[in-house]
Amino acid sequence: MGGFFGAISNKQVVNDLFYGTDYNSHLGTKRAGMVTFDPEHGFNRKIHKLERDYFRSKFEDELNSFMGCQGLGVISDTDPQPIIVNSHLGRYAVVTVAKINNLREIAAELLEQGMHFSELSANKINQSELVALLINMGKTYVEGINLVYKKIKGSCSMLVLTEDGIIAARDYLGRTPIIIGRKPDGYAATSETSAFPNLDYEIVRDLGPGEIVRLRADGIEQLQAPARREQFCSFLWVYYGFPASDYLGVNAEAMREDCGRRMGAKDTTEADCVCGIPDSGVGHALGYAEGRGIPYQRAVLKYTPTWPRSFTPSDQSRRDLVAKMKLIPNRAILDGKRVVFCDDSIVRGTQLRDNVRTFFGNGAREVHARISCPPLVYGCPFVGFTSSKSDLELITRRIIRDFEGDDAAKLDLYSTEGTPEYERMVAEIARQLGLTSLKFCNIDDMIASIGIPKCRVCTHCFDGSGCHPDEAYREDHPDEERSI
Repeated sequence: MGGFFGAISNKQVVNDLFYGTDYNSHLGTKRAGMVTFDPEHGFNRKIHKLERDYFRSKFEDELNSFMGCQGLGVISDTDPQPIIVNSHLGRYAVVTVAKINNLREIAAELLEQGMHFSELSANKINQSELVALLINMGKTYVEGINLVYKKIKGSCSMLVLTEDGIIAARDYLGRTPIIIGRKPDGYAATSETSAFPNLDYEIVRDLGPGEIVRLRADGIEQLQAPARREQFCSFLWVYYGFPASDYLGVNAEAMREDCGRRMGAKDTTEADCVCGIPDSGVGHALGYAEGRGIPYQRAVLKYTPTWPRSFTPSDQSRRDLVAKMKLIPNRAILDGKRVVFCDDSIVRGTQLRDNVRTFFGNGAREVHARISCPPLVYGCPFVGFTSSKSDLELITRRIIRDFEGDDAAKLDLYSTEGTPEYERMVAEIARQLGLTSLKFCNIDDMIASIGIPKCRVCTHCFDGSGCHPDEAYREDHPDEERSI
């Protein structure tokens, strides 16, 4: 996925920029970048790889080279960024949180018109450079950003560092967040509100879907009002978001606890204790323990000093090994116990299957799994929250293929709780993972825990609903020309 942080002030911003960007580190593991602008020194940019290191250690020794009262930082799971551009709009830098599925089609169209791409990484087109080229085709920044909304299939939120402030533009359907913060000497924009408290920012508000604003040290100027529809990614509450962060005013940890509480209150499974799979399963487990009325115990712990991430290596088998190595079972609690383990989701199933074997191997009598979202039946075309290259990497789709001979057969039935297809699929997942029992949260309870109407929340990966920003943009602007 990815996250960003931008700050503008009447004094130097490098410290806020450094720590604010670091507070987005859980959102990505590949690359990070920082850029500042100073009228005298111009733009200064640094980009580093993060696969084998951390944001702070990569940038800390370079902080004195960043000058200026405004800047951007980004944690990226896609391409090297920020991109620095010199165009008819002026000089600017751009960072994005984006997943652009029609990248090649747009690039081919631009190349036919004489454009060129210079920021190639591993011979791939850089998404942020593509966004910059589309912005350059507008007569204004707003017109160019709207061209991005109009052309891409997927999602794209961005921050643009100009010589006259920072422009923040949220995805046209609002799938990823941008939240504005304020303190006496300036403003900031970020993907995670948890970046604000320790830097003394107060939350001003979330940007609306498709909304565009310009931040200056002395205020916020709205350049474009929000669009009429919103499809915020529910998976940020379920898994990706930091527990202390709020999205649309709803705290991620509070949502997870409420979701677990609802599941626990409905469950009749007899168990001795509840444990969360660290970290994102912990809130769900605390709620489940309260709702079910059985104790929460740390039957498995995360070893954080050297194994903070499970998805850093590019090789899947090595990722699986890292995921196993970072979790340490506590035999003193597991031995002889019937344990309910709460986790955020099941994607491929490999991690949970290995965990289940470990739990039984350390004496657990029964291992039950309770998952804080519905089964992932549809691959996400909107937000890059997994590294899956194919829907067949989902355990649900492999099981559907085995049952039906076609992994895309009867998806509406397999994704609907209570149907024979759904129950058969869940039973098979439990069998393959070696679980005593398995239950998923349903969409109604998940939405109720979020507390926002379903029409404003994207649940595509669970039920196949949702649309691309270009579809929504064209519905809102039916008279515009379709070509670039």
